[in-house]
Amino acid sequence: MISRRNIRVKVMQTLYSIDSMSGDLKPGEAATILTKKIEQSRQLLTYLLYFLTEVARYAEADARQRASKHLPTAEDLNINTKIAGNELLWKILEEPSYKKAVTDLKPGNLIDTELLKKVYQQLAASPEYAEYIEVQGRDKKAEKEMLAFIFSNLMLPNESFIAHVEEHFINWDDDAEMMQQLVLNYLQKPSHYNLNEILSADKWEFAKGLLQTVIDKKELCMELIKPKLKNWDADRIASLDMIILQMGVCEFLFFETIPTKVTINEYIDLAKEYSTVQSGQFVNGLLDNIHKELSAADKIQKKSFKNSTL
Repeated sequence: MISRRNIRVKVMQTLYSIDSMSGDLKPGEAATILTKKIEQSRQLLTYLLYFLTEVARYAEADARQRASKHLPTAEDLNINTKIAGNELLWKILEEPSYKKAVTDLKPGNLIDTELLKKVYQQLAASPEYAEYIEVQGRDKKAEKEMLAFIFSNLMLPNESFIAHVEEHFINWDDDAEMMQQLVLNYLQKPSHYNLNEILSADKWEFAKGLLQTVIDKKELCMELIKPKLKNWDADRIASLDMIILQMGVCEFLFFETIPTKVTINEYIDLAKEYSTVQSGQFVNGLLDNIHKELSAADKIQKKSFKNSTL
């Protein structure tokens, strides 16, 4: 479920945490920190999906509440609950790994029922929802688009919802962009994703291997990086930029199935997204120079695999 770009982000975040620690790193501690960060992402993803499904299911609760009024109006007695039967919604609710994740993590304990009600009310008042319930029958595209609308247009832009998520998940700021991608991907085909193992075995090996390689080869990386800094003071460069450069150099030298072009592009993007305004250009220039130097010295050995997505 988590892409290799997402893995690079998690490794980068782990290395940044380690860089901020005092004292020596204990054996196995780096992998433990990485595992914890991956688990935090899994919990956050599960909660976002749970809240989304609860918004859709609230239509039935709203209908019951309005019908039970002392003097219900005709409108109260004829609430359209089509979305509660959304076919994609029920694929998610019945997906085994989702059910297990909800059972294990108990996201319902975190739900703010008043916030949930307000998000549903925004949905019910939207023209998109009116158009959705006017159509008789079920259309797969429309079913998916309605759930995506709730997430992208009602949950993410909602300051109260974001404050609620930040209160319960310290990793929201780090994971927000990744979560947007993961939720929308999940809505495409819920059955293709396992919420209890969001990293496959080979991706776990890549994550742990990249993390440990950067730690073990830090001195070698800095020997290659420092001469390229020219007028830059290594101690004044953003620590995240240095971590990104070290990760890039390690992929050049020690990950033979990852094309160098992929490595450079990935770390330019990470620098732009997570570091300073100038970081993308800075990382681009240094990695390109280091790549040319290593290539000229025939120190980069890559294997070519058809359709490799590493």
